[in-house]
Amino acid sequence: MEEYRELAAAIPPFVRYVLTTLEAAGFEAYCVGGCVRDLLLRRTPGDWDMTTSARPEQTMALFGNCALPTGLKHGTVTVCSGMNRVETTTFRTDGAYADHRHPEQVTFTDSLQEDLSRRDFTVNAMAMELAGRLHDPFHGREDLKNGVLRCVGEPEKRFSEDALRILRCLRFAAVLDFTVERETAAAMENCRELLREIAPERVREELTKLLCGPSAAAVLRHFPQIVGTVLPEVLPMLGFDQRNPHHCYDVWEHTLHAMEAAPPTPLLRWTVLFHDMGKPECFALDEKGIGHFMGHGVVSRRIAEGAMNRLRFDGESRARIAELVEWHDHRVQTEKGVRRMLNRFGEEDFRNLLDVQRADNMGQAKKFHYRQQDIDRVEALLNAELARGSCFTLKQLAINGNDLKPLGYRGPELGRVLQMLLDRVMDGRLSNNREDLLAEAEKLKTN
Repeated sequence: MEEYRELAAAIPPFVRYVLTTLEAAGFEAYCVGGCVRDLLLRRTPGDWDMTTSARPEQTMALFGNCALPTGLKHGTVTVCSGMNRVETTTFRTDGAYADHRHPEQVTFTDSLQEDLSRRDFTVNAMAMELAGRLHDPFHGREDLKNGVLRCVGEPEKRFSEDALRILRCLRFAAVLDFTVERETAAAMENCRELLREIAPERVREELTKLLCGPSAAAVLRHFPQIVGTVLPEVLPMLGFDQRNPHHCYDVWEHTLHAMEAAPPTPLLRWTVLFHDMGKPECFALDEKGIGHFMGHGVVSRRIAEGAMNRLRFDGESRARIAELVEWHDHRVQTEKGVRRMLNRFGEEDFRNLLDVQRADNMGQAKKFHYRQQDIDRVEALLNAELARGSCFTLKQLAINGNDLKPLGYRGPELGRVLQMLLDRVMDGRLSNNREDLLAEAEKLKTN
């Protein structure tokens, strides 16, 4: 057992309070799992988990109203301190996993090592005392130093118990820039069909974290069949030759190179993953043997919406990603075009669209990377339009529906005319001032 006093000093007061309270009552108590891993990596843990020899009812009695019975069956009590939460779980061993996700029963134990032996990967099977002593029976510290993900015990048994661990392994590899140990990787491939039994929400959560990791493209490149088990829409892209001078990569490799160039946000990374899924379906060769993908944005949107519905994305994310996917190949040339795009997307998602286009271009042959300058020029036009306060929404029009009522407009016709006026303003055919707008509305009434 090694000493890490300087790291233990980083344990925050609310966690120290839980540890000291349990220890003062005569129980063993340790920080465990991801928070210990992050401390050793000199990262700030996002969550603090604890394992203890105290039984759940003993933990509840110690912390009174600050304790929530969030999982008594599995030994878990959540201790609250203001806005902070510490998940505290009794040392335990797990029974059979009939659903490949949750143990049917657990048995409480007095052994820290038995508790650590049930965990997924060696880097997550370490515990630290408040004094800084590290308990590492499976050599997780060594794997952490070497950047290796390795199962605790027999890999296939670990993944058969909880198939979500397969995606967690990919996520850790992408986020931490780690490699997967050979036997662990082979077991993941052998057990990947078990992922079909995992709740789609959990699959989406793990994939989202994976996609935002700095090594997301490398992980997807190395494990496409595993990803394809939960996201079969990627499989037609694998090895699909684009037969086009703009593209030196197949559709899958193009997507991965574009992903590496995209900002690591869920919205953009999912958009880039989806943006060319329609290409295999739209592929056609011209008389010169060059491949083309007419309408692939629309088809990619349809495929993306099907995948997002299955993975139960929230409505707002689904709608925004679908729009960006459909329009990712649309090129803007003029101020009028910029105003039209602002009307459709708003400033935030128009800028997101430009980021997608930059990433898409970086996934093409290098001789075509000069198109980054074209995208920069569009962004300069966007900035200029915003700076001059250009009108691109109904809210910005100098008149509203109440101004049209004295002219005799009623009901749906009000909205139709306002949209026509906005279109003329965005096209530069009409000034956005009250007098001109009302005069134009009068003309429309007589026509």
